[in-house]
Amino acid sequence: MTDSTQMQAASNGLILVIEDDAQIRRFLRATLNSHGYRVIEVTGGKEGLKELGLHHPDLIILDLGLPDVDGVDLTRQIREWSSTPIIIVSAREREHDKVTALDAGADDYLTKPFGTQELLARIRVAMRHAVRAIQGDDNPIFSVGSLVVDLARRQVTVDGESVHLTPIEYKLLTTLVRYAGKVVTGRQLLKEVWGPSYTNESQYLRLYMAKLRHKLEKDPTDPRYLLTEPGVGYRLAEE
Repeated sequence: MTDSTQMQAASNGLILVIEDDAQIRRFLRATLNSHGYRVIEVTGGKEGLKELGLHHPDLIILDLGLPDVDGVDLTRQIREWSSTPIIIVSAREREHDKVTALDAGADDYLTKPFGTQELLARIRVAMRHAVRAIQGDDNPIFSVGSLVVDLARRQVTVDGESVHLTPIEYKLLTTLVRYAGKVVTGRQLLKEVWGPSYTNESQYLRLYMAKLRHKLEKDPTDPRYLLTEPGVGYRLAEE
């Protein structure tokens, strides 16, 4: 690695990869190094916990199918004492696996195989959220494309035109704004918007998401901002 690459790597951050598949590790190492990240690689969960405590990485990339511990259980263990962002990479495609991992504390979930640009985008989002959580986000205005949400004034505009939202619609949107770029499970949205007694009322969420899309999207059937993660939840686009 050249001196300039080392300097870039130091500025971008340290990533702990917990993955037992050698081919995936090689791909992740090459991808992350070439984009300025330093990488620590381990093949098991116990070793991963040790390296997390020793090196305090900026982000963890975690496979669910580890030889010594299930990745979801490992996520729960990490969340008992660390808020380090966790991105799950797994061949498990079942919606239940994704929801379980996210509800256990993972920040995002990528199904193998995945593309380089998608991985890098998810890493950027997770790291930005981690910085905001530590430093606090003093910017009261969220914007993406032509959508602007002014949290201080409680105003929403699209293409410069004011959009009227009901209190529930506004609360749903601002909850998504708080997690912008991250997938949020339906259960989590229901709990935060309607309360813990509504976590099984998925029809509420579908109804109000449809209402939001009709008000905010140019084409509600092909949304630009309010994206569906099938069987898992929703994601508000950040880029």
